[in-house]
Amino acid sequence: MKPTIRTMFTALGLVSTMALATGASLTFYEESLPSSMNPLFAQSMVDNRVHELVLDRIYHHDPITNELVSDVVERWELADGGKGVRLYLKKGIKWHDGQSMTSEDVCFTIDAMLDEGTPSPIAEKQRAVFSGCEAEKADVAVVKFTKVFHNPLNRLGFHVIPKHVFGETAIRPDHQFSNRPVGTGSMKGSMGRRGVVFEKVKNEHHDAQIAQMTLQEGNDPLVQVRTLLTNGVQGIIAVPPPYRADVSASDELTLKSYDLRSWWFVAVNQEKPYLSDKRVRQALNLIVDRTDLRQLSIGVKPGEQNSPCEFISGPFVQTSPYYNRSVATQPRSDKETAFALLAEAGLKQVGGRWHYNGQPITLRIGMKAPLNNEAPDLLSQVGNQLGAAGFDRQEFRITVDDWNRKVLTGQATDYDLVVGKWSFGLVEDVNPLFHTRKSGRGALNIFNYENPQVDALLAQYDAARTDTEAKDAYHQLHEKLADELPYLFLWKLDTKSAWRTEVRGNTISPYYYWTAFDSWKYGG
Repeated sequence: MKPTIRTMFTALGLVSTMALATGASLTFYEESLPSSMNPLFAQSMVDNRVHELVLDRIYHHDPITNELVSDVVERWELADGGKGVRLYLKKGIKWHDGQSMTSEDVCFTIDAMLDEGTPSPIAEKQRAVFSGCEAEKADVAVVKFTKVFHNPLNRLGFHVIPKHVFGETAIRPDHQFSNRPVGTGSMKGSMGRRGVVFEKVKNEHHDAQIAQMTLQEGNDPLVQVRTLLTNGVQGIIAVPPPYRADVSASDELTLKSYDLRSWWFVAVNQEKPYLSDKRVRQALNLIVDRTDLRQLSIGVKPGEQNSPCEFISGPFVQTSPYYNRSVATQPRSDKETAFALLAEAGLKQVGGRWHYNGQPITLRIGMKAPLNNEAPDLLSQVGNQLGAAGFDRQEFRITVDDWNRKVLTGQATDYDLVVGKWSFGLVEDVNPLFHTRKSGRGALNIFNYENPQVDALLAQYDAARTDTEAKDAYHQLHEKLADELPYLFLWKLDTKSAWRTEVRGNTISPYYYWTAFDSWKYGG
């Protein structure tokens, strides 16, 4: 007998009893459970997607027109000579607990990000953007910036959190809000041991057509697809390339593109003495054969048309205006040049193995574990290529917890190389990835990379007053990083979701996914 919605929720460990509202209910697979439902502590794309269901951002891009719009702001105007904006909020918006959302909530959110007692990399990044906020009236907030930005509304993509729930601006990640947030979004959410339950909340600005949803953690991709085919779940957020043919072959399923602007990399630990020399990093870049890696891990054959995986040479996808097309990709290995560079850098081969200062080099290579679902055996294939080139190596799958706790905070110094993936919205700010860690900057700088020329280019981007100036800065940055190689840049792998055909009106927003959720329908 097929389990009921009530027994399924109970099995998930989310509730013991629950009075479910009438209406459509659906279940979907995510890559993992959220690490936090508080947007200040988002550490993954799963987190970002969940937050979009539960809370509202000040401004976002319409997924159809790409126009910058807001569900909570009626109108805006420049303030403080361009160093601020005055926001006039829509009236009648309620928090899920019935309290009214006001300008004090907007200012509280900014004050919480500015509070040094909020241990959040996201907040650290925003401290370079905002200087404060003033609640002029209940529905009028003046947001103040640290400087004049040429695109100020693009800086207002943060989610608003409720002042009355927290009280003080120093927010801790273990606050109950991280599991049971109070928002103004289409759904309220509650996270349990094995999943997240969402329930519709009608508001002045939201009226979702789906009453309940359940997020379950997906593991084996094959099991996910088979469960979707049998209607055990109604959606999969990310379907790896090897399983897309099975989805496409079914009349009951639909593949939908999901633009993450995501790119894959191998971060290089320059604190290791044998990796501090640029020539060694350049040699590793030449040893890695991306064409073979792509075929062996993703299944893309050489010369295949419409590949889901395209090579990159820097920290942007090729469709980005910031991508510098004058910098060539490295699709094939060149071991002869690589070995010459290693010899110039003082490494020596003894018995076919590379040595530094008389000691054999063993490269400790880690990869964020869930990425193996998207690119099976990529970690092993990278290790195999380096091993064939004369490096001893050890391979490790890094848990999501260790990735968030150690890698993203610059404390994974026991690794030599780390395979990962970054995803970006329409604002592709890579400053946190490459800036020296100081004064709130470089909050996601994996191996604490430092380069004053790179910092200068990042500052040049920050100071840009026009799109042209911003592009010039990032084009130069792309070229510089392709030479310095704190990362070995791999590829962009496109993302596809799969949904039952009974799920209709399901417009997927780039990066955030659920922005247009009110239009989604299921059944009937």
